[in-house]
Order: sequence, then C-alpha cells, then structure tokens
Amino acid sequence: MARILPILILSILSYSLAITLASATDGVDDDSFVRAVDRKLLGLKKKEKLSHFRFYWHDIYSGRNPTAMPIIPASNASKTGFGGVSMIDDPLTQGPELTSKLLGRAQGFYAQASLQEVGLLMAMNFVFVTGKYNGSTISILGRNPVFNKVRELPVIGGSGLFRFARGYAQASTHKFTPGTGDATVEYNVYLLHY
Repeated sequence: MARILPILILSILSYSLAITLASATDGVDDDSFVRAVDRKLLGLKKKEKLSHFRFYWHDIYSGRNPTAMPIIPASNASKTGFGGVSMIDDPLTQGPELTSKLLGRAQGFYAQASLQEVGLLMAMNFVFVTGKYNGSTISILGRNPVFNKVRELPVIGGSGLFRFARGYAQASTHKFTPGTGDATVEYNVYLLHY
C-alpha cells in the first residue's frame, strides 16, 4: 500500500494538471490574431471629409458590346422578373451621354428580389479610372425599387482613397428604353471618407 500511495497521488496530480490546462484553453478567446493599430499608420491622421460625386451609369443590354448580361433567367410566373440575375460592367460617365468622359465602371450584379414590384438587390463596386481616384472603389449594397423617382442605396465601404468610406447613393433614372432594357441612371453619392 505504501508503494501505491505515491503512484495514486502522482496520478491525481497529473489528472488535475491536465484538467486545469484543458479548461485554461477551452472557452477562452485566443486574441493573438488581433492587435490595436495606430490610426496614423493607415492614413487616418486627417479629418474625415464629406464628398459629393455625381456621374451617370449606363446599363446596356443591346448592341454588339453589352455591358449587362442576364446570367439567371427570371421566373416565368413572375410579372416583376423575380429571380432574374444580371452581371454588369457598366460605364460611369461625367455626363448623361455615353460618349462623355469615362470616370469609371460599375462592376457587380443585380437581382430581381421583389414579387410585388420591380425591386433590385444591387451589389456593385464603382471602380474609378481617372485622376487621383484611379484604382479607388466605392462599394454599394442595397435595394433599388427602380420605378421610384429617387432611390437610396447604402455605401458600405471602399478601397484606395475611399478606405473606411460610408454614406449613401441616390439613383434617379435619366433614360430607360423598355424594348431593350437599356438604362441611363444619374447617381449622386454622398461619401464620408479620409
């Protein structure tokens, strides 16, 4: 019995140590993957500013070089086109004419997301290709009830000069051709950014 007692005590201590080590790592967040960062290192030393951008979005289904392409057809039973999805790479221009100065591209997709009205779920990046904004993007994700005079969509972020951006975009249809589905939409984007 005298020999069993030290083995029993050693076994109990080993078991207790194993339970303690297991409980120390279970249920406790390991935060070694996150750290605080100095805002100045990310270029956030400046004050945030509010900018207004105005441009025209050209959604073109017709012709030899369409910029919008249906990728999932709409439900045949739906009057609103419910379920249809289109991929886009639409030009963004300074004026309402397609020939006016190219400022960037709207790249992403939209889906017919409403059974009661023509309401789109829009997910797109405004990718700028000119001036100091070249390569910077503004990301839009929101609902667009297209037959409303003015629609508001949230800006959920951006990249380049628009890192940490937030704001909203107002869309209003400038021109729509029912026979082709082609549309020109004026966008006014109000953006808080650094």
